[in-house]
Amino acid sequence: MSSPREFRFGVNMGVPQARDEWVRKCRRAEALGYDVIGVADHLGLAPPFPALVLAAENTERVRLNTFVLNAPFYNPVLLAREVAGTDRFVEGRLELGLGAGYVRDEFDTAGIPFGTGASRVGRLEQTIRTLRELFADPGYQPRPARPGGPPLLIGGWGDRLLTLAARYASVVALTGAATTAAGPLRLAGLAEIDERVRFVRAALGERAPDVELNIMAQTVAPAARRAEILDKYSSALEPEVLAEVDELPTVLIGSPRELADRLRANRERFGFGYITVLEPDLEAFAEVIAELR
Repeated sequence: MSSPREFRFGVNMGVPQARDEWVRKCRRAEALGYDVIGVADHLGLAPPFPALVLAAENTERVRLNTFVLNAPFYNPVLLAREVAGTDRFVEGRLELGLGAGYVRDEFDTAGIPFGTGASRVGRLEQTIRTLRELFADPGYQPRPARPGGPPLLIGGWGDRLLTLAARYASVVALTGAATTAAGPLRLAGLAEIDERVRFVRAALGERAPDVELNIMAQTVAPAARRAEILDKYSSALEPEVLAEVDELPTVLIGSPRELADRLRANRERFGFGYITVLEPDLEAFAEVIAELR
């Protein structure tokens, strides 16, 4: 039996109020032991590529990740230029995260048709194929830092998107949540996560040992805040999921040692060796990282 994949830890950063604050946050993340600094792609947040170039200028070893770009927002040919140029400027530390997009209000605000889930996944696949074709062309400029471009992370939850991720990605990021008919996210329970992981592994086939599985923790909190956290996420947790909340990989409540044990158990059960947290949990999760290193 092969040894478990080593953990990697990422943090998705939020809105910088000033350049100096952004620099300070990125340096702090690296000092705390994070492996990846990520930037989401939502209106009102930092522009991903400039933010990652600035992060690279002020750190030494962390990788830089778009977590994740909404592919339908971008012309694939123009996106290839941004990706390749950024990868060159950050000296090959870029990890390209792509998704199909799910926030309808942002599409409406930008004047971009939201379409169906299938059409958005189709746009994502078109984007991936265009990037691959351009980066495979020896005459393409600007050249990315590595042949073929940066490694690809694809995030999602549904069958179409996870099948696409299994075909192309170096990292499959499972959201651990699904969108309800009313719109809000619903956190998945253990059985559903088990089923999604089995689906991905079957789709990966022989590639499974070479592909990382990522999960995003929605919150990290000590046991003293348990009631507050459960109240905050009550609308996203169905009763049967609430009953198993102390085992979920997406809601981390407990001491650093307890959470370190939880992550080891989740890596064994689900294969989640790459864990991403949100910026508000930067300091709290660093204590968990210290327990695992």
